[in-house]
Amino acid sequence: MSEILPSTDVVIGVDTHKSIHAAVAISALGARLGSLSNPANSRGYQALLDWARSLGPIRAFGVEGTGSYGAGLSRFLSEHSYPVLEVNRPSRQLRHQKGQDDGVDAESAARSLLAGQATARPKSGTSTAEMIRHLKVARDAAVKARSQAMQALKAIIVSAPSALREGLDRLTGKMALLRHLAALRPGPLTSTMASAKASLRAIARRWLALDAEVKDHDASLGQLTQQSAPKLMQAHGMGAGTAAEILILIGDNPERIHSEAALAKLCGVCPVPASSGKTTLHRLSRGGNRQANAALYRVVIVRMRAHQPTLDYVRRRTAEGKSKPEIIRCLKRYVAREIFGYLCRPVHPPQTAPAAPCPL
Repeated sequence: MSEILPSTDVVIGVDTHKSIHAAVAISALGARLGSLSNPANSRGYQALLDWARSLGPIRAFGVEGTGSYGAGLSRFLSEHSYPVLEVNRPSRQLRHQKGQDDGVDAESAARSLLAGQATARPKSGTSTAEMIRHLKVARDAAVKARSQAMQALKAIIVSAPSALREGLDRLTGKMALLRHLAALRPGPLTSTMASAKASLRAIARRWLALDAEVKDHDASLGQLTQQSAPKLMQAHGMGAGTAAEILILIGDNPERIHSEAALAKLCGVCPVPASSGKTTLHRLSRGGNRQANAALYRVVIVRMRAHQPTLDYVRRRTAEGKSKPEIIRCLKRYVAREIFGYLCRPVHPPQTAPAAPCPL
């Protein structure tokens, strides 16, 4: 933490797991005050908070895994108006030196918070962005299963009996083939023809059910993204899937992203210094959220095809000697800045002049 803490303040580090959370408290001077292990449920959260309060004024909690095992605890502490910061797990070098233990990891979390190394605020996970994330997880799983079902269909058709395969080859169109397969009547399983038909029917019906599920998720995601970010949805090249990835990245509390550069770093589109000695260079960042980075890439590719300002920019940068990958990196940075303006930039109320005093 950048500011000087009163010596009586307490900093709590928490190492989270599926069933148990381990906590360690240290003072503002770095002295270890105590440790505690509690079950990861509402009763355990309350016991941890009561224990922390008994040690003195709480400055902040440093919690590992605020997006997974520590999500429930983070929300509980935030509801009680305590600051919670995301703490990364200890480095491998530190674990090699000190060993791995829940208490050691919790103390490391508290000390990284005290040293000012942990500054990221976790997502609140209590509103529309969390709803979008839930639906996106279900949709992605359905899309993956649908692709696997199609691959299984093709594998069975290739090795199916000749009479069946030749009959299927005469069908044109994917949906016609799938509906035909879903309506097959294999009869008793007494031959390879019957077993092939039974397998194809089952997989085709699975594909059609998954396709309907994906369409339902797409409709729900489109509705939620439109309600949550109507201006973002109007941007050129911004579809519902792309907007959903961005909203998931930013979360339900966009005020935690304090600048355009911070959002660009989260998306992995900020240049990283790679200088040494007299050499001054920058390289492309390989960090950040790769799904959000891919979403920005899709927006840029769409704009490079049919967006006149982008086409003019590409023409100008190409004349300056920039390569296509460099131009795409710059455009992704511009799109990140545009998204920050839509979702994260604070809206200040207009300044009004003070009212003139009433005459006596």
